[in-house]
Amino acid sequence: MREPLELWGGIECTIARIGDDFRDQSLETGHRDRIEDLDRIAALGIRTVRYPVLWEAISPSSPDEADFSWHDTRIARLQELGIRAIAGLCHHGSGPSYTDMLDPAWPELLARHAANVAERYPHLDLYTPVNEPLTTARFSGLYGHWYPHGTSDETFLKILVNECKATLLSMRAIRKFRPDAQLVQTDDMGKTFSTPTLAYQAEHENQRRFLSFDLLCGMVDRDHPWWPVLLRNGVDQADLELLLEGDAAPDIIGINHYLTSERYLDERMARYPEHHWGGNGRHRYADAEAVRMPLPPEDLGPAARLREVWERYRRPMAVTEAHHGSTRDDQLRWLVEVWKGVETLRDEGADIRAVTVWSLFGAVDWNSLLTRRNGFYEPGPFDVRAPEPRRTALAHAAEALAKTGSFDHPVLDRAGWWKRDIRFYRPPARKSNACRLVGAPRQLLITGATGTLGRAFSRLCDFRGLDHTLLSRNDMNIADPASVKAALACHRPWAVINTAGYVRVAQAEDEPERCFRENAVGAHVLAQACADLGIPLVTFSSDLVFDGSLDRAYVESDEVNPTTVYGASKAEAERLVLSAHDKALVIRTSAFFGPWDRYNFVWSILNTLSRGEAVEASADSVSPTYVPDLVNTSLDLLIDGGTGLWHMANLGETSWRDLAAMAAERAGFDPALVAAAEDRPTFSTALSTERGILMPSLESALDRFFAENEVDWSADAMKLAAE
Repeated sequence: MREPLELWGGIECTIARIGDDFRDQSLETGHRDRIEDLDRIAALGIRTVRYPVLWEAISPSSPDEADFSWHDTRIARLQELGIRAIAGLCHHGSGPSYTDMLDPAWPELLARHAANVAERYPHLDLYTPVNEPLTTARFSGLYGHWYPHGTSDETFLKILVNECKATLLSMRAIRKFRPDAQLVQTDDMGKTFSTPTLAYQAEHENQRRFLSFDLLCGMVDRDHPWWPVLLRNGVDQADLELLLEGDAAPDIIGINHYLTSERYLDERMARYPEHHWGGNGRHRYADAEAVRMPLPPEDLGPAARLREVWERYRRPMAVTEAHHGSTRDDQLRWLVEVWKGVETLRDEGADIRAVTVWSLFGAVDWNSLLTRRNGFYEPGPFDVRAPEPRRTALAHAAEALAKTGSFDHPVLDRAGWWKRDIRFYRPPARKSNACRLVGAPRQLLITGATGTLGRAFSRLCDFRGLDHTLLSRNDMNIADPASVKAALACHRPWAVINTAGYVRVAQAEDEPERCFRENAVGAHVLAQACADLGIPLVTFSSDLVFDGSLDRAYVESDEVNPTTVYGASKAEAERLVLSAHDKALVIRTSAFFGPWDRYNFVWSILNTLSRGEAVEASADSVSPTYVPDLVNTSLDLLIDGGTGLWHMANLGETSWRDLAAMAAERAGFDPALVAAAEDRPTFSTALSTERGILMPSLESALDRFFAENEVDWSADAMKLAAE
């Protein structure tokens, strides 16, 4: 009887050198300072973890100096928790500053570090001396992203062979202390597809992708097609002959597969965004993600690539990274797709031991391959932007897979974006329903069909493949218990998002009863009905629950003290909802602006400026909120199982006047046309958070607002648009 499929864990720990700058992902995600993370991993049921014991961290200044103090406490704690570590010795790094991957001494220096690790931790029996040697060699020696920033076949191949030689020497050094130590060798195995014109380039890349495993398995002999290529590019024949001995053959082949791994080459460059354009000296072509092309689905994806590796090597395997930096629903879909694909291959007879959820504590700036310091964070099972790492839906999935081998969530009723029509650069003439994985996908219920927020939720749920029903007041009156009960019984939603309510702040002073009925009574009725059925609820509140008297931005625990009828109705709604429903998520936000609704402050300012008129705006502090960011973040938090009170606004407190000036400048107007309103005491209901900053910056939001609204703001253009 075969062993059940295991779920392993991994921590993004790259110490990458770019120029003379070193980046340490363990520092950037905070793992370096949180030994408690190991207990969090154990609580998920994970019993094997890829863990850094990195050369650059232990011997950064000299090979004669080694500081193991940080690792001693972590490795000991992993032992106490019953977690088996796969020790990573060099993770996308080029080594400490006193060497690099083109240094002939690099393999011996890494092997020296490997021996130090094995001697200090004799219980460790799983090692990855060099993570993804082929990928690292490409990024460091062929594409120039990382140190030593090579851009030639010669540099690429010399780095690759040096990495493989280092792996062999490291395993020999380790096995002097632990003879049964196993090599878990990782790499990406993405395939290249192409038009007929570029078939020769695709074939070249498809041969190249196997090089790291071929070298380590002793398969690159004189009859191998890459033997003469390696020699022609200056690789030492003695190193190739050393690798022929084959004692660096992986005990477990680890495949790291991403949606960007598979590529499509096309000489018709105009069909693709410019960032995909490139060439090989013989042809100019676009190099795009293969999932964006109408290729046969069975040719793409992790199962297809794993099958190829199994058939080529017939060695035990594992998926050693399964990660997707995307919305939470697609992160879940990707992990489950990888898991199910592995189960299918195991049924076919492939010896695949595990799937590794990656990265447990997220990653920073991998959308730019670490080449820019933008602070772009992608959460994993834990989101480290909270005071303590917060469990996401991926943590719930990981725990279920680790402990039971299965996981379910309503978002899994639809396929990920890579299988929906939105993936194509050239949309198909006919829409496909192939992305529906079940006959009747479970639905969200969204109230507020006529409002800005309700329509935005519907739009982005469509984009994210989240089946939903958008209800107007005629469909469900949230202040009427019978109407709510009937609608919930009819639609049977897995969650409800309430964007309905009274929104006319000034008019509320004259209609307090109606304002309270629609904002407070209605929210309470809906919360009670959802609580009775165990349905999660998201509802929205306002910064106007505060009086604006603090000399700082408000956080969730600050006492409310509304000064308007509207603010009082929202404060009462918060109290009633949270007392009625322990799974309710109440989100305070403020000052909407967005690309789909022109009835907001930013659009008003730009319209006025386009007529050649100056504008005035107050110096009151505010936290502007870009509607797409609010909707996407709220959906992620809902899928995570978030509850309680959260503040959500784009990061970057500002004044109405400064917001108007920033918008004016981006639209091409003179920001001096924006003047401060008459002097009066300033008022601030700016929002901050003590629960975790999940929203992007205001600067980023404004940039995207203008990128998504390609509007000519000149007076003539605006006049023509109005006509």
